[in-house]
Amino acid sequence: QVQLVESGGGLVQPGGSLKLSCAASGFTFNDYTIGWFRQAPGKGREGVSCITKNAISTYYTDSVKGRFTISRDNAKNTVYLQMNSLKPEDTAVYYCAATPSIRIAYVCSKAEMNYWGKGTLVTVSS
Repeated sequence: QVQLVESGGGLVQPGGSLKLSCAASGFTFNDYTIGWFRQAPGKGREGVSCITKNAISTYYTDSVKGRFTISRDNAKNTVYLQMNSLKPEDTAVYYCAATPSIRIAYVCSKAEMNYWGKGTLVTVSS
């Protein structure tokens, strides 16, 4: 069955870095756009960053541009999110998700994905 398993979350001080990983199985990974989404306490789910199947196109929400970098390794069925210069407002549960759509800006901003992981918690606090 389809599985998306996030890892790499944890507690980090403001200004620090974390790298999240999303390991996928059960579908043809190379044919899917993969995205990272987050949900902070009391808030809705937000599209953070997405990457198309061939990594030609990426999307970032404005608040993370210049700080976060998404990448993928199709040989390992894995997508990464490098997060630098973390801020307290980045605190959230981070989810990995997949869709066959290549409308990257639309699916990422609307969180319209077909498959979802269970999430990993990122806490930015001193």
